[in-house]
Amino acid sequence: MGEVLSQNEIDNLLNALNTGELNVDEYRSNANEKQIKDYDFAIPSKFSKEQLRTLEIIFEHYARLISTTLPAYLRTATQVDVVNSEAVLYSEYANALSNPILLGVVDFSPLKGSVVVDLSVNLGYAIIDRLLGGKGEPLDKKREFSEIEVLLIEKILVICLQNITEPWKNVIELSPRLEKIETNSQFAQVISPTDVVALITLNMKLGPVEGLMNFCIPYLCLEPIMDKLNTKYWFSSIQNTNEELYKEIIGHQIDHAHVPLKAILGRTNITVSDFVNLQKGDIIKLSNEVDSELDVYVGNIKKFNGKPGIFNNKNAIKVTSIIREEE
Repeated sequence: MGEVLSQNEIDNLLNALNTGELNVDEYRSNANEKQIKDYDFAIPSKFSKEQLRTLEIIFEHYARLISTTLPAYLRTATQVDVVNSEAVLYSEYANALSNPILLGVVDFSPLKGSVVVDLSVNLGYAIIDRLLGGKGEPLDKKREFSEIEVLLIEKILVICLQNITEPWKNVIELSPRLEKIETNSQFAQVISPTDVVALITLNMKLGPVEGLMNFCIPYLCLEPIMDKLNTKYWFSSIQNTNEELYKEIIGHQIDHAHVPLKAILGRTNITVSDFVNLQKGDIIKLSNEVDSELDVYVGNIKKFNGKPGIFNNKNAIKVTSIIREEE
């Protein structure tokens, strides 16, 4: 972005043009000269804009996946978006870390080297609170994480890493594995400080709590597949079965969803006084006959008819008929 001139500077420039102090032709010739761009040899440009954009596309797909996966475990609305992607020195990234931190070291097999994933501390507190039955509220004051809390965070990070294989499928078949979680920035030196890394930043919102999730991927890790990190290769390798793939993923999530199932033994009406005075051994007469079929509900919808019985010394229902939607 060019320098913005003040009104006084504009007036002085116009006066110089009018008085001839400034030669317009000389100014035009200087403007036409090829501008020299500074190049810092300490930070070589190993990632092109196109490659960073491809990484954004991969992680946008990843963000959509974990946005639909995490609510099943945290029982709260989750929204994840890609904020930025840039190439920096690992020392710049490591120096910005503070204590305590939630930093996962990930083996990106078959790629060589380690990938670093860090999660905002307020998100960590919110995740722990949700897993332990709370409302998902962060702590007012930062503190160190206990071993049990780190294990809970590790469980969620493993779930997040399981979803990263699908977005990378068009580039390489990954088998990521979480090696460890560090909570002290002094132990975050898992990559050489002078290595160039691709830093992809995701914004994660868990209910009312919002924070960042960063993926720090070293160039040496991505070097074998750098030729595949371009939009031309990416779009040419995308299959036309993406819609079917999403249907399969959604179907898989639905298949593993838990729904309540209940069988109604019978119904009856009694007075409040009779209800209050019920004693052990009292008999309540129900509307159903002993050999009649019971209504079986999935949630609040009647889906089956069945007969009560015993299976493996436990009460059971044998489904005798299925109630179709049109019925």
